[in-house]
Amino acid sequence: MNVSVDSATPRTGTGRLIITLGGLSAVSPFATDMYAPGFPQIVASFETSGTAVQLSLTACLIGLAVGQVVLGPVSDAMGRRRLLLAGSGMFTVLSLVCALAPSIAVFNVARLLQGIAGSAGLVIGRAVISDRFTGTHAARQLSTLSVIAMTAPVLAPVAGGLILGIGSWRLVFVALAVTGLLLSTAVWARVPESLPFEQRQAGGLRAVLKAMGGLLRRRELIGYLLVMGCGLGALFAYISGSPFVFQSIYGLSPAGYSLVFATNAIGTVMAGVAFGRLAGRLRLNSLLAIGVVITASSAITLVALLAVGISTFPATWACLFGVTFGFGVVLPASTTIILAVGSDAPGAASGLLGGAQFVLSAAAAPLPGVLGSTTAMSMAVVVLGFVLIAAAALITLARPWQNHGEPAGQH
Repeated sequence: MNVSVDSATPRTGTGRLIITLGGLSAVSPFATDMYAPGFPQIVASFETSGTAVQLSLTACLIGLAVGQVVLGPVSDAMGRRRLLLAGSGMFTVLSLVCALAPSIAVFNVARLLQGIAGSAGLVIGRAVISDRFTGTHAARQLSTLSVIAMTAPVLAPVAGGLILGIGSWRLVFVALAVTGLLLSTAVWARVPESLPFEQRQAGGLRAVLKAMGGLLRRRELIGYLLVMGCGLGALFAYISGSPFVFQSIYGLSPAGYSLVFATNAIGTVMAGVAFGRLAGRLRLNSLLAIGVVITASSAITLVALLAVGISTFPATWACLFGVTFGFGVVLPASTTIILAVGSDAPGAASGLLGGAQFVLSAAAAPLPGVLGSTTAMSMAVVVLGFVLIAAAALITLARPWQNHGEPAGQH
């Protein structure tokens, strides 16, 4: 008797399921950030430019954007389990391709495909939670995934720095391949199919794209998407530029840079925790505006200091900590508002959310080095540019004083 992937699903406890889905949520941030301390090594290894290596980050982010927009709706038609197995399996294979890449061209193509494969865990993992849980139970499980996803960028560069201390940058991608293999095994053993055949949608991608078109006609939604997407663009300009600034200009080791990156990422997590505590007391739009102000003032201060010749490690680090802390408020506030504004088409809103996040991040990642070499000023100017676009979108399109997306009783 033939047993399909869907029917051969395991029975598993909630704890094991959430741990596995948490791993799937964390693997994409690890794939994005873990190799950042090795950027200078990769430049030397391929005898290429810093911009070409930064494009590998762009390629991965484009893959994550495309994958989220496409795979979420596809899973509504095909089911969750088989796509999770395919995504984690392909992530494993493509991580090995990255590790063995003979040229920067092969490496960048592999990073694009690795991003698509890794996106399955992000978008389908959330869908599994929505299938299995409702109400406050669902919110609790989604919150757990969010904490894991926000903690991953803290741990990823530290892990990458430790690996670079004992071997080549290629070893980072071997470690990612091992992680992908472990996740594939965990999905097979612990993640049952959560979407029954009778609940699958025939419309699939076409239906979601039509709904997306309707949402994109809403001025305020475009504003909030730009605030969130440009905030992430600023963050990824920092992620792609900071290895060169802190290691090549300020002389830090890969491990030292990892510590700086981790400290800033902890600031992002701290801000997210603060947002969670304040969300019931202050308007979401007020918190979003506060986050944008913190991020913008930190970026303006950094550019001003560099413009007058103050280019010191402590000053640059402090300003970038402010940028990442402000972003820790901007991301959850804008995400919550976007999903509320698009609540009449939640699948389409989620797809736009994921797409905007990674498309604008992909555009920003190579810009700090686009003029030939990455400097503290080139990185700071790109970060400030994206933050100013976010601020302009907040004022002209989102118009936070109009209370879009606020829960009942918070207007």
